[in-house]
Amino acid sequence: MISCGVDEAGRGPMFGPLVVGAVYCDDDSILKRIGVKDSKKLSPGQRERMYDEISDSVMHWCVVPISAEDIDSKMKTQSLNMIELDLFVEAVSAYRADTVYADCPDVNTERFGRIMESRLDGRKVVAAHKADALYPVVSAASIMAKVTRDRMLDDLRKEFDVEIGSGYPSDAVTAGFIEKWIKDNGCAPKHTRTSWEPVRKMLSARKTTSLDDW
Repeated sequence: MISCGVDEAGRGPMFGPLVVGAVYCDDDSILKRIGVKDSKKLSPGQRERMYDEISDSVMHWCVVPISAEDIDSKMKTQSLNMIELDLFVEAVSAYRADTVYADCPDVNTERFGRIMESRLDGRKVVAAHKADALYPVVSAASIMAKVTRDRMLDDLRKEFDVEIGSGYPSDAVTAGFIEKWIKDNGCAPKHTRTSWEPVRKMLSARKTTSLDDW
C-alpha cells in the first residue's frame, strides 16, 4: 500500500510563493528513522539535512509552487482554501497512491477531504488538522515544501539584493522592505501578494500621501 502525504509552506506570507509538497512511500519506518516532524519545529539545518535524506529514501516526491502574482489572480474568484486544494490535487496526482494524508487548511476536514477525494479517482483521502504532527509522510511533505520555499526566498534576496525577511506580515523586516518599496516606487515589489490586507493598507496610505502632496 502506497501512502502519500501532502502539505504546504507559505500560506500566510504577504511576500513570496506558496509551495505544496507531496511525498510517497510504502513504509514510513524510514521517515521515522530520519526523525521527520512538523517542519516548523525543526531548525533550518535540520530541515536541509532531512530534505536530502527524504529525497534519497522515498519512492517519489514533488513540489508544486505558486507565485504571489498567481495567488492574487486566483483569489479574485477562489478562496485560499480552494486554491490550496487545487495544488494538493496537482501534487498528489503526480504519482500513484492508495491513501492520501492531507494537512487540512479548512475548518471542515470532512468536507475538504470529500472534495479532494472526488477529484482523485478512487484514492482514499484522510484530511486532518495538524496532519504534519500526526503522520510521518505528511511531516516529510512539509519539510520538502518548507525547504523549497526557503530556497526560493534566498533567490529573491539575491534578486533584490536586500534583506526581505520571512515574508510574513508579522515580520518587521518584510513589512519595512515592502513599505519602503511602495513609498519609493508607488507600487508593491514583484512577488508581493497585493490582495493581502497589510499590503492593501500600505498601498492605500501611499495613494493618500500622494494626493495630499498634490
